[in-house]
Amino acid sequence: MKVELHCHTNVSDGSSSFEELLEVAKRESIGHLAITNHDTTMRLQEMVERGKEIGIEIIPGIEVSGYDFARGRRVHILGYFVEPGHKALEDLCNPLIEKRNAASEKMVERLIHAGYRITWDQVSKFRGGTGVYKQHIMLALRESGYTDSIYGDLYRKIFSRGLNGEEPGIAFIPMEYVDAILAVKAIRAAGGVPVLAHPGQYGSFEIIPDLVKAGLEGIEVLHPHHGHAEEERAISYADQYNLIKTGGSDFHGDYGEKPIRLGSMSPGTECVNALKLRKKSMAINDVVLKNIDL
Repeated sequence: MKVELHCHTNVSDGSSSFEELLEVAKRESIGHLAITNHDTTMRLQEMVERGKEIGIEIIPGIEVSGYDFARGRRVHILGYFVEPGHKALEDLCNPLIEKRNAASEKMVERLIHAGYRITWDQVSKFRGGTGVYKQHIMLALRESGYTDSIYGDLYRKIFSRGLNGEEPGIAFIPMEYVDAILAVKAIRAAGGVPVLAHPGQYGSFEIIPDLVKAGLEGIEVLHPHHGHAEEERAISYADQYNLIKTGGSDFHGDYGEKPIRLGSMSPGTECVNALKLRKKSMAINDVVLKNIDL
C-alpha cells in the first residue's frame, strides 16, 4: 500500500478536483493520502469524510508558503493532521491568500499593458478555490494562442525572478511570504505535525536549527526536486535533530512542472505511523508544559 504525503487539488494550484485525485489514488493503490494545499485547509473536513467512505485515509494537511528573512530564501512548511479551519492557520494564511490574488491581478494588468490579449475574467475562470495562480494565467495565455504549454519559454520569460543579474520578467511581482518560524508555530497550534518541505529545492537547509527550536518535527527527504545529494543531506539533518523522514510527489496534476505519478515518492506506512506517534507525544508534552506553567 502506497503513501502520498504531498499533493495539491484545485483548491489551490493543482489541476485535479478532490474526486479526480481519489480516482488516481485508487488506481495507484494509495491507502494514505495527505492533502496539502497551499496556505489553506478549505474543504479538508469533507475530504476526510469522503475518504472514509471509500477506504482511503485522508490526512488533513497544509503547505504554508514561508520565508527565511535572515537568508532571503523561500521555506515551505508542511503540516500533517492539522485541525481544518483552526484560527492560528487562518490568521496566518488568509492575508497571504489575499496578497497572492492581488499580485496575480497585477501580473495580468502588466501582461495586458505589454500587449497580450487576455483579460482578468478569462484568467479567473481557471481559478481554484483560493484564487488565481501563475498556472491559471498561463492557461489563459495558452487559450489565446501564445504558448502550447504551461511551463516553457514564455513562463520563464514573463515570470523570471531576475536572478544572476538578469532583468525580472514583466509579470514578476515579489510576494511577501510569512515567517517560516511562525508557520511552524501555527501548525503546532492547530494540532499538526510541522515538516520542512523540499529543502533541496529552495536551498533552505540552513534555517533548520531555528525551525527545530520553534517546534519542527520532520523533514521531506523524498521529493522530485531532490537528487541523491539532497536526500543524503536531509537524512543527515533528520538524524541530527530527531526529525521524521517524510516524502511525497508534490503532485499538481496537469499543472506540475514535469509529469509525476501520485504515490511515486511513497515514504511507507511506517512514516504515517511515525507522524501519528509524534502528534500524540506533542499533545502530551503540551499538557505537561501547560501544567508546569500553572
